[in-house]
Amino acid sequence: MTDRAKAYTAAGVNIEAGNEFVRRIRKMVASTYTGGVLTDIGGFGGLFKLDTTTMQEPVLVASTDGVGTKLKLAFEYGVHHTVGIDLVAMSVNDILVQGAKPLFFLDYFATGKLDIGVAEAVLSGVVEGCKQGGCALLGGETAEMAGFYPDGEYDLSGFCVGVVDNAKIVDGAGVSVGDVVIGMASSGFHSNGYSLVRKLLAETGRRGADPFPGTKQTTAEAVLAPTRIYTKAVRTLLRDLPIKGMAHITGGGFYDNIPRVLPKGVSVRVGFGSWPVPAVFHWAKEAGKLSWPEMLQIFNCGVGYVLIVPENAADEVLSRLHGLKEDAFAIGQVELHKEDDADRVVVDFPREGAC
Repeated sequence: MTDRAKAYTAAGVNIEAGNEFVRRIRKMVASTYTGGVLTDIGGFGGLFKLDTTTMQEPVLVASTDGVGTKLKLAFEYGVHHTVGIDLVAMSVNDILVQGAKPLFFLDYFATGKLDIGVAEAVLSGVVEGCKQGGCALLGGETAEMAGFYPDGEYDLSGFCVGVVDNAKIVDGAGVSVGDVVIGMASSGFHSNGYSLVRKLLAETGRRGADPFPGTKQTTAEAVLAPTRIYTKAVRTLLRDLPIKGMAHITGGGFYDNIPRVLPKGVSVRVGFGSWPVPAVFHWAKEAGKLSWPEMLQIFNCGVGYVLIVPENAADEVLSRLHGLKEDAFAIGQVELHKEDDADRVVVDFPREGAC
């Protein structure tokens, strides 16, 4: 350490630790680079050359998000390599909904005192998420802010930019009566509802190493399972199949997210039980004494991404997804919206205990 850095180190900011972190992650970050990347990490800004040769009218699509209070469980259980995947997934899946191809991602990691091992584990998840999402990790920021965060804690945010040809934007405008709703399976809670999940874990006294009911996983493994990234499968479908609308099922569940891609005059009727509901959701329902409507308002309940397709294309879409090793199900249909019905999503529930 140079003498000129000692004063800042004494104040709680270790410049050398930050430099060492950058040295360690350089190869990991480079493994995500695509043909458009023009710069290495460490510059003031990342440069990306946009290839517009395959598009008539390219439109950039951007999204930003975080991981939320799921991070609290990562701190508690000492598991840091999965939340980076969550970070990428939340933004990448959001721009995918509009038909965009993810181009690049930037991350922001903030902590009170930089633990290089923890930061490297988090970044390994971000790298894995970028690989799954098909985008480059173009840059980021590691902020060490002494006294701002409790010891052992950090915060994450991420930013994704993608591109779509204007004529191929998927906005739901063409959704019509008779279209089929297809649900793609989630990996669990993804990154939503964790204020409630943490409350239920505390109330039931469940620890990270405890076996999780209905699974072969520990509690830590079950509740920290990373958010699924749907890019590769959905981008494959978009090449030659008619996808009218898509929804990423995040906070607000079915009731708030599916209506975001519905035009006026239509609603969606979903048949609950048309897809398998993973064990984590049955546990949350029982532990919280919740109804299924309440569950579908808070959680994805096993469906992390929704496609709306013409009825005559539904079988081909499902067949293609199954060929890609994706669990997908026809879960509902678009119908005429009744003016006296406030809900744009109607769920038909079988008798209690049937699902």
